[in-house]
Amino acid sequence: MCGILGIANRNHDVFGEIYDGLLMLQHRGQDASGVVTYTGGFFRERKANGLVKDVFQPSDAETLTGRIGMGHVRYPTAGSLSASEAQPFFVNAPYGIYLVHNGNITNTEAQREKVTGKYSRHLRTTSDSEILLNVLADKVADAIKVNGSADAIRNIFAGVKMSMERVQGAYSVVCLIAGVGMLAFRDPHGIRPLSVARRDAEGEGDDYAFASEDVAFGINGFDKMRDLKPGEAMLVDLEGNLHEFQAVEGKLTPCIFEYVYLARPDSVLDGVSVYQAQIRMGKTLAKQISASGLDIDAIIPVPDSARPVALEVSNITGIRYREALVKNRYVGRTFIMPGQEERQKSVRRKLNAIPREMEGRNILLIDDSIVRGNTIKKIVQMCREAGAKKVYIASASPPVANPNVYGIDMPTKHELIANGKTTDEIREELGADALFYQELEDLIWAAKEGNPEIEQFDCSCFDGNYITGGVTPEYLAALEGSSRVSKKIEEAPSPGASWNSASVAPSQG
Repeated sequence: MCGILGIANRNHDVFGEIYDGLLMLQHRGQDASGVVTYTGGFFRERKANGLVKDVFQPSDAETLTGRIGMGHVRYPTAGSLSASEAQPFFVNAPYGIYLVHNGNITNTEAQREKVTGKYSRHLRTTSDSEILLNVLADKVADAIKVNGSADAIRNIFAGVKMSMERVQGAYSVVCLIAGVGMLAFRDPHGIRPLSVARRDAEGEGDDYAFASEDVAFGINGFDKMRDLKPGEAMLVDLEGNLHEFQAVEGKLTPCIFEYVYLARPDSVLDGVSVYQAQIRMGKTLAKQISASGLDIDAIIPVPDSARPVALEVSNITGIRYREALVKNRYVGRTFIMPGQEERQKSVRRKLNAIPREMEGRNILLIDDSIVRGNTIKKIVQMCREAGAKKVYIASASPPVANPNVYGIDMPTKHELIANGKTTDEIREELGADALFYQELEDLIWAAKEGNPEIEQFDCSCFDGNYITGGVTPEYLAALEGSSRVSKKIEEAPSPGASWNSASVAPSQG
């Protein structure tokens, strides 16, 4: 997860627009927020733990000046919760580069050794995003040695190409580069989303923006141009000109979990409407439910992201739809809250049942996914306490049985309720009377139908097929045993506490 946004304007300061755009991406990360702007001479930066609305104040517009800038909303898939690990990150040479990153690097240890050994760089955090920044800086510096310093754009694109050949994993990136402009690039598999938009700059040319999701564009009057291709880089120079470069040839393999849960329903990722994909998930799930022959009185979504699926299941089956779980709008998404104890406590803060919609009835709860199982287990208990006679569950996605190594907070097998269990064993553990899972082929159909040109999706958390190099059994074993796991399961660390990396560096994007 994490959300990234960059805007390059021709004739007015950018901070207010970055602020508004980050609010539209807040669902992608609630732990920390950061913004950096560039005046053409100096960078202006502010970052801290907290939501966008809490980190930034109106007075920041007076200090975060400049016509080009970028922002980040973060949740940590691991690592320290200290504000020092919040993005953006900076290196002062070559040029001076700020970076924000969404994704996760899988060959971090090899790259860390090169960065700190061969290139004698000092890393201030445990974040793989900082490693990625330093790899990019090293490769741009190598390009300068070969090509000379006269053509900065050529050197930067060459540095991106060499970085992509060296770094494995998922990464969508936006950078600010002193004296040059704004750079954006996407990994050769296009796992995490990234798109570009333009806006007429009052007859002076175009303004440009890059964002994780296109919902960040409309609020500022930008029109989406397209998604960045896998392995593609774009650069907006300080004169406002857009340069495009295919750094390496890639194959689009987007993360299918974006359509299940991560992205907003009003987003369109790689040509696929998230909302329409979720409607199609409801169509296929409805077939299973109808075939079961169960006596169901009401279909109840687990708000908010399961609503489109639940509505379509109701439409097809004819079973009435009811909003019987009321969400507290002032509590964040439990999936991205650090620490298992905090997630479990927040369920009761987050949801409340309406007993009159449940008393004496057989209800079907529809959720977008079941990852750890803690939240839905609490909800089942809540529904029984509200008087439900029988509680059935349907998941819009298949069983999440494998760790995700590309930047989603489901890192290890022993956190996942579906690991090593049958559907009936999971049902029993959740305390439900029946349990339905979406079939993987149906989920792939639901996403692929939106863009038939996508030949393959990253479904690794469902099928264990990791599409990038380096995700070996040894890598997964190191991940399983790292402090990245144990600390997150046992407790939520206090602000400022840091976790030591074992063999797997943490992702901050």
